[in-house]
Amino acid sequence: MPENALDRLTLRDLDVDGKRVLMRVDYNVPLDDEGNVSDDTRLVATLPTIRYLFEKGAAIVLMSHLGRPKGGPDPRASLAPVAKRLERLLRQPVPLAPDCVGEATTAMAAALKPGHLLLLENLRFHPEEEANDPAFAAALAALGDVYVNDAFGTAHRAHASTVGVPERLRPAAAGFLMQKELEYLGRALAEPARPFAAIVGGAKISSKMPVLDHLLGVCDRVLVVGAMMFTFLRAQGFGTGQSLVEEEFVEDARRILARARERGVDVVVPVDARWSNSLDGSQPVTVHAVAALPESGYGVDIGPESESLFVGVLGDCRTVVWNGPMGIFEQPPFAHGTLAIARGLAALARERDAITIVGGGDSAAALEKTGLADRVSHVSTGGGASLEFLEGKVLPGVAALSPRAGAAPPLA
Repeated sequence: MPENALDRLTLRDLDVDGKRVLMRVDYNVPLDDEGNVSDDTRLVATLPTIRYLFEKGAAIVLMSHLGRPKGGPDPRASLAPVAKRLERLLRQPVPLAPDCVGEATTAMAAALKPGHLLLLENLRFHPEEEANDPAFAAALAALGDVYVNDAFGTAHRAHASTVGVPERLRPAAAGFLMQKELEYLGRALAEPARPFAAIVGGAKISSKMPVLDHLLGVCDRVLVVGAMMFTFLRAQGFGTGQSLVEEEFVEDARRILARARERGVDVVVPVDARWSNSLDGSQPVTVHAVAALPESGYGVDIGPESESLFVGVLGDCRTVVWNGPMGIFEQPPFAHGTLAIARGLAALARERDAITIVGGGDSAAALEKTGLADRVSHVSTGGGASLEFLEGKVLPGVAALSPRAGAAPPLA
């Protein structure tokens, strides 16, 4: 696998008694119209690490980004709403530093007592964060005695807080959330219980082609869903109406299909689709076999025969990784396929004790909408990071962590 959490220091390897732990978290959460946190899943996911550090006598300095502010501080991207929600979750004060660096912030960090924490203001108020500026990384590193990364969602970014700081602040270890993510995804790719199936969807096949390439080397079955299915249907000679097709990748889709046949991997494409003349759910939905798709209109979801086909294909699987919804799940009329697969994965986990892993981003959001998120083995908190992991890429934020004694040195 690309990285093994067991080859990097983890939380229980650290002596944090009386120390300040500088902890990278991913609190890039959605805010409602009133500026309040509307989904605190990512905050809740870090609580085990925070509570463990408190139990071990540490003070904590939390650092995160929120949104994509441009050109400096932006009140709309302040982490103040996050501090407010975190106070409710922890039932203790969570002061927000005026900045993530600077004299005032340094003084606040230095004054922290064990069992207390400080939340730094948005890292991305400084362009030096994404540039991994050495001086900025050094200023952040000076705020702690020990580094912990519990932000899997940003582990694929070589930023100051994920790479520059742990290069300067040792020891640098994975938090419980990071460790869990790497162990689930890593074991799925390195030593899966078989049969091993991957469900790969999404709007653009261009972003998923490297994933498909890599999965052909480890999976027994690959299910192609979402809008990208239409590029595969075009590659097989079917009409696709007005559905999204990336013409420049049609030949790549043919190559994937040919390579799968050579490797004995089953690539399963939907046999029917739900169809509509509108993408906003305002027009009626019809169902058509892929061999008879209308010339006008769009594919908005997989069809009922495909649902049955996919559930059957997954029926004896012991490991399933799902990245990408079946259709435009945000619109209720187009969410049938996604709900059916979510139910199928929940049944696999319950009845066959299968390992079922759902990638972050749209897949996680879709699963949350079904109300079945607690019925699968693991829901990733990192969309882009999980995608790059499935491609077999090295994640810079993991490579930067301290290796265990006797383990390989940090990956280059």
